Amino acid sequence: MLKSLNHILGAVENQPEWQGPQQFQRLLKVWPDVVGAAVAQQTRPYSISRDVLYVATSSSVWVQELKFKRHFILKKLNVQFPNLLTDIRFSTTQWQKDVSTGNWGLKSPSTLWQEHPSHVVETASASPQPQTAKLKDAYSTFQKWAEVMQARSLSLPLCPQCQCPTPPGELQRWTVCSLCATKQWKS
Repeated sequence: MLKSLNHILGAVENQPEWQGPQQFQRLLKVWPDVVGAAVAQQTRPYSISRDVLYVATSSSVWVQELKFKRHFILKKLNVQFPNLLTDIRFSTTQWQKDVSTGNWGLKSPSTLWQEHPSHVVETASASPQPQTAKLKDAYSTFQKWAEVMQARSLSLPLCPQCQCPTPPGELQRWTVCSLCATKQWKS
């Protein structure tokens, strides 16, 4: 039996794994009403993790100010979103001026990736095929990917522990590759 698209979308939206993102979007809409226009201009909620709302602020002064008001804000949010949040954390780490737009706000995903220790800057030799090349099947796609990865790894320094090619940012941060660092943290 065929069902309408609205019926299917409604069923998907009601699944538990879709409830979190929907609630976060609703929270973003009511944030200015909860904290006020002045505070909303200096803050941006950016995630909910383990019932904690993370909010970026434009300065450390706002972090301090909002830490004192966090229980009040939490109480107002929990009226609209029962059992969603247990705490709020404020930080300036996700707040940065976006050079492309000139606006202050959250860092874009591409900016965050460029700052990540595992980010590798592409070189001309690391990308031998043009982006518009049409690949015929999965095997040739994999072969092209393997060639690019191999070419990219030739210029990378080696992890002192496992001797695998490692992005320089990982070595600067952890002195080993991310996999070896993870193994060290687990033990």
